[in-house]
Amino acid sequence: MAQQTRSDIRNVAIVAHVDHGKTTLVDKMLWQAGAFGEHQHVDERAMDSGDLEREKGITILAKNTAIHYSGPAAKEAGLDDGLTINIIDTPGHADFGGEVERGLSMVDGVVLLVDASEGPLPQTRFVLRKALAAKMPVILCINKVDRPDSRIAEVVDEAYELFMDLDATEEQIDFPIVYASAKAGRASLERPGNGELPEDEDLTALFKTILETIPAPTYDDEAPLQAHVTNLDSSNFLGRLALLRVFNGEITKGQTVTWCRHDGTQQKVKITELLMTEALERKPAEKAGPGDIIAVAGIPEITIGETLADADNPIPLPLITVDEPAISMVIGTNTSPMVGRVRGAKVTARLVKDRLDRELIGNVSLRIENTERPDAWEVQGRGELALAILVEQMRREGYELTIGKPQVVTKEIDGKLHEPIERLTIDTPEEFLGAITQILAARKGRMEQMTNHGTGWIRMEFVVPSRGLIGFRTEFLTETRGAGIAHHVFDGYEPWFGPISTRTSGSLVSDRSGAVTAYAMVNLQERGTLFVEPTTEVYEGMIVGENSRADDMDVNITKEKKLTNVRASSADNFEKVVPPRKLSLEQSLEFCREDECVEVTPEAVRIRKVHLSATERARAAARAKR
Repeated sequence: MAQQTRSDIRNVAIVAHVDHGKTTLVDKMLWQAGAFGEHQHVDERAMDSGDLEREKGITILAKNTAIHYSGPAAKEAGLDDGLTINIIDTPGHADFGGEVERGLSMVDGVVLLVDASEGPLPQTRFVLRKALAAKMPVILCINKVDRPDSRIAEVVDEAYELFMDLDATEEQIDFPIVYASAKAGRASLERPGNGELPEDEDLTALFKTILETIPAPTYDDEAPLQAHVTNLDSSNFLGRLALLRVFNGEITKGQTVTWCRHDGTQQKVKITELLMTEALERKPAEKAGPGDIIAVAGIPEITIGETLADADNPIPLPLITVDEPAISMVIGTNTSPMVGRVRGAKVTARLVKDRLDRELIGNVSLRIENTERPDAWEVQGRGELALAILVEQMRREGYELTIGKPQVVTKEIDGKLHEPIERLTIDTPEEFLGAITQILAARKGRMEQMTNHGTGWIRMEFVVPSRGLIGFRTEFLTETRGAGIAHHVFDGYEPWFGPISTRTSGSLVSDRSGAVTAYAMVNLQERGTLFVEPTTEVYEGMIVGENSRADDMDVNITKEKKLTNVRASSADNFEKVVPPRKLSLEQSLEFCREDECVEVTPEAVRIRKVHLSATERARAAARAKR
C-alpha cells in the first residue's frame, strides 16, 4: 500500500453563516483566475442559479465549481501547469444543513468566512463543528473588513473562543487568517489598521493560503476504483447525472464499473458520459483520477451516498449520514372547494406522491412517512424554511396542496419524551430587550448569554424548544419594528418543555362563499386585521383575517350594501378601506393553529379551517373537550 499525492488539486468548501459573502467571494475567485472571457456576461452571485435562491438572496443547494489558477502562488509552488481548485459553495442557513454535510464529504479542508462586523453566528458554529469533527484544516477568512462598523480584532478573538468551545485540537486552533473584502476582490495576510486593504491587492493571498493549508488529495496507487456519489443533477440530453468525488483508482468514459447500492446489492453499469467542471460549465472528459470531482451519466436510479467501484474488486465507501430532522408537516392534496380552478394544475394524490418521492432522491435531510389518510404524507426536515422552500417549488411547478401546521419531531430517550431544541442568537437595539425577553419567556426560552458592545446594540443567546420558534419570526420583527436580526441552529434534544402558547389572537372565518365586498370590509376592519381585498373569492371556513380577541369569529365578508332610491347627503361611497395584510407562504404557515391548514395553489396561498363547516368545527371542539 503506497500513499501518493496529487499536488495539482485542492478540494475546498467555503462555509459561513447566511449573508457573510460566500457566493460573492467565489464570483471574484472565478473572475481573477480568468474563468470568464473578457466580454462574457455573467450575473452577480453566479453560483446561486435557482430562481428561489436569487429571490431570497440565500444559497439553498450546495454546488461545485472548478478554478484553474496559474498565478504567482502556483508558480512559487512549482506548479507550472497551474493548480485546479475545486470549490464547494455551501448554504449558510441551518435548515439546509444536509447540503453542508454533503459538501464536506467531497473536500479536504474548509475556508470559514466570518463577517468583520457580525462575527461568528449560530450557523458558523454548526458548519465549523462539522468540519472539526471531520478533522479538516480550517482557513479563517475575515470578510467585509471595509465595513464602517467592522470590529476585526474582536471578531478574531470571538473566532478563537468558538474553536476552543468546540474542542478543537492544537493543530486546528493554529489556523491561518486572511483579511478580505470579497466585493472589492481583495485579500491580505496583514490585518488592515483602518479597515482598508491596499489598492494593489487582489485575492493572491487567499489562493496562496489555500495552496499551503489545504492538503492535496492522497490516494493508494494500488487500490481499485472507489468514487463516492455526493450530489445529483439532471441534463435534458443525458438524464440523471451523479456527481462524484474519486478517492482511489481511475474512471474512464465507456468503462464498466460496479454500482454499490444503499441496500448492499451490487450491479454492473457502464459510464456512458464523463464530465468535468470548468468554471460554471461541465465539459466532456475521457478520464478522471483521485481527487477529481466529476459528473457521470448512464445510471438512471443512482442516489446520494452510493459508491461506484472497480468491476472486479468492488469495495463500497461508507454511506453519508446527516442529522435527524427536527420539524414535520403534513402535505396532502388540495381538499378545498376551489380545487382545480387553475388550468393544468396537478391535483391528484398520485402526482403529489411522485413529486415527493423525487425530492427524496436529491435531498438527503428529508424524510417522508405515510399517514392514516391515503392522500396526505408527513414530510420531515431540518426546519420551517427548508419545508416551505419545498412547498414553494411544488407550487411553482403547478401542484395544488393542503399543508398542515408545522410540528416538532419528538424522540423517546430513557423512557422520557424529548423534543428538539435550537440555539437562538439575537442582535437588536437595546430598547427592545424587555419585549424580546418577554416573548421568549412565553416560548420556554432560557437566556444563556448577553453581550453589550457599547454601540446601542446587544447580542443575546437563548436555548429554545424548536416548537417555540414556530411563528416566532413574525412576532419578533413586529416587536423590534424590523430592526432585530435572529438566527437559530439545531442544538440537540431536551426533555419535553410542557405546553407553549404562541398565538394569542383568534381568526376571522368566512361563514359563506362569495366575493369580498368593500362595504363588508369597512365594518369588519375594526374587529382585527384582514388578509383579503375586495372582489377576492372566499368560501365557508376560509380565514379572512386575524381577530383582535383570542377566540375565532364567524363573519360575513361578502355582505353588500342595500341600495335605495333615496339620495344620501354624505359621500359614504368614499369610505376608507384599510389595505389588507398580505401573508407569504412562510407567514401563513407561522400563523396556523392546530385546527387550521394552508391551501397552496399556483395562483394563491389561503389559510382555512381543517373543518370548513361551523357545525363540524363545533362537534370537533366538543369531542376534544371530552
